[in-house]
Amino acid sequence: MLLIYADDLGYGDVGCYGAERIATPHIGRLAREGLRFVNAYTTSATCTPSRYALLTGEYLLRRPGTGVLAGHAGLIIEPGRATLAELPRRAGYRTGVVGKWHLGLGRHRPDWNGVIAPGPLEIGFDYAFIMPATGDRVPCVYVENRSVVGLDPSDPIEVSYDTPIPGVPTARSHPDQVRMRPTHGHDQTIVNGIPRIGYMNGGTAALRKDEDTADEFVRRGVGFIESAGRPFFLYWAAHDPNVPRVPHPRFAGRTPLGPRGDAIVQFDECAGALLSALDRLGLADRTLVIFSSDNGPVLNDGYEDGAAERNGDHRPAGPLRGGKYSRFEAGCRVPFVVRWPGRVLPGVSTALVSQVDLPASLAALTGVELAETDAPDSLNVLPALLGESPHGREWVAMQGTGQLAFRRGDWKFLPPSRGPARNENTNAELGNAPEPQLYLLADDPGERRNLAGGQLDLVAAMAAELERIRTSGCTRPGARPVAAPRPPPSTGTP
Repeated sequence: MLLIYADDLGYGDVGCYGAERIATPHIGRLAREGLRFVNAYTTSATCTPSRYALLTGEYLLRRPGTGVLAGHAGLIIEPGRATLAELPRRAGYRTGVVGKWHLGLGRHRPDWNGVIAPGPLEIGFDYAFIMPATGDRVPCVYVENRSVVGLDPSDPIEVSYDTPIPGVPTARSHPDQVRMRPTHGHDQTIVNGIPRIGYMNGGTAALRKDEDTADEFVRRGVGFIESAGRPFFLYWAAHDPNVPRVPHPRFAGRTPLGPRGDAIVQFDECAGALLSALDRLGLADRTLVIFSSDNGPVLNDGYEDGAAERNGDHRPAGPLRGGKYSRFEAGCRVPFVVRWPGRVLPGVSTALVSQVDLPASLAALTGVELAETDAPDSLNVLPALLGESPHGREWVAMQGTGQLAFRRGDWKFLPPSRGPARNENTNAELGNAPEPQLYLLADDPGERRNLAGGQLDLVAAMAAELERIRTSGCTRPGARPVAAPRPPPSTGTP
């Protein structure tokens, strides 16, 4: 099994979902050879919450106070949990994660100069090669299994998210040293000429070069597939097209959209390299491949890289409204393709599915039985994923920046919110309004006609159901809530 996971890739950012100004032939190949879903969702419009639900089968809304993590946060998945990796490992699969992590490391703070644990190896992965958080957060290093790659002990890493480190240049103190100017935030320690969130010193030999990151992730992913030696599960989590967008020079100018478009092309070619490895090793017909994204798109997310100015008539969200951070559809409805030659017939599915369902569904596929506290919000929608049924789940819950939304069938409900209508930094519509919102998505996928005033009984019923979901502790039939977790770790600026 291979899960190819993009970062901030929108519903309309790839050709098989309507993009015309960005060439994505390898994702297009997946769609031609597999099943393309048009009603697939993440659980959140931001990365840490969606990745948490993907791996645990539990909504992060059950962990109040935990949002987008700082780069030095502790691991938010307790060791011993049944995860998307642990479940197939119980069935004899070799499991690996390569790419962006952003779920925390260590018990409270990672020891960057020593053994970094707990981490991926403690929650079901046999192998890990990861970027600890995001490309725009320090430390800008790779972690392989439990240690920083290439660290010189005589040059230890120091990380702070609270106060500047004396003597270390920042974008504020040395703006002449940056090659990519920040628009908001992202004005602290400069690494590789790019200002980051957070302060860092030391670890010079271990510093990651942005331009080479995608290639390194491909090399490690292909290496894992080649050496697995038995059935495998690989969670390959790209950083593209998240910021800072610094694709390899060979992709420069591949699109008219600037670095964001070029980063999407880079992601597509990375996906192609993984698919080619399956072909070369004779594994394509024996491997379930799933492609998706962690949340919706964003143009200006902290750097002056021309994404907004050069976007032209490209529609990153396709026909949907909103984007990253939003509880409108484009925040959480994402591209989602399943390919398994000989098992999954090519086509298009309208089944309603959520990434929170992958743990239960893949457990069913591999014959692993879930305990009561395993994957408490994950439903088995395997028949829909394999194209054996046109039906998935009946409803999906999702969250924007701290606010919830709810879809049942074709109806979408957004509870009233006093929050801001737009993100002041990205100008993204957040879906907040002081009155309830109700949309019939079959007729209005762009969520422009609020029907709440004429559907008061439906609004009340959906509000009550969403509140039951929020307070229940679990939604999988037969499950019971996971024990109360430790206090949440510190969070970082989105």
